[in-house]
Amino acid sequence: MLELIINTITTFIIDAISLFGYWGIIAMMAIESACIPLPSEIIMPFAGFLVSQNKFSLLGVTLAGAFGCVVGSIIAYIVGYCGGRATIEKYGKYILISKHDIKIADDFFNKYGSVAIFLSRLMPVIRTFISLPAGIAKMNFAKFVIYTFLGSLPWCLALAYIGKKLGEHWDTLGVYFHKFDIAIVLIIFVMIFWYIQRHFKQKQS
Repeated sequence: MLELIINTITTFIIDAISLFGYWGIIAMMAIESACIPLPSEIIMPFAGFLVSQNKFSLLGVTLAGAFGCVVGSIIAYIVGYCGGRATIEKYGKYILISKHDIKIADDFFNKYGSVAIFLSRLMPVIRTFISLPAGIAKMNFAKFVIYTFLGSLPWCLALAYIGKKLGEHWDTLGVYFHKFDIAIVLIIFVMIFWYIQRHFKQKQS
């Protein structure tokens, strides 16, 4: 069952990028940056793999990924700007955004200010939710967009480059990939279970 879910998500990402090209990358990265759990760790490496197949350019997928991050982050920024903390805490639970996650991002933003938008793009959890406190704080919109784009570039480039290098040796590596399928499924299952369990524990406390 779990393997089916993971395969479905992966297939969805791969099909979207294969069918819509750069626009598919933009859409997938926008979804992730809008606080919806769609892993960029799958999106950008696959885009990089297609670079190795001469279907995209490395610069193109990097810019598309960063632009998608900006689009999704703007959506989250607007939610924070218009709805405020109370709205996010009330309705965030429906997409597994816990008060704890918001607090981590909020504390990081309060500590480092505007530059947190740039730094957080390379940090797990924080990078997903940092746009919310930026919106709540009504951070300057132009500065928010610029920092989001610049901070997303190295993350997208790194993941795409990894995918590209793997793609160049796909025939060799492909023989070994199936051996890790079960381990990957178990790791993802544990992460999902931990996240959901933590979310509901915090809800009850």
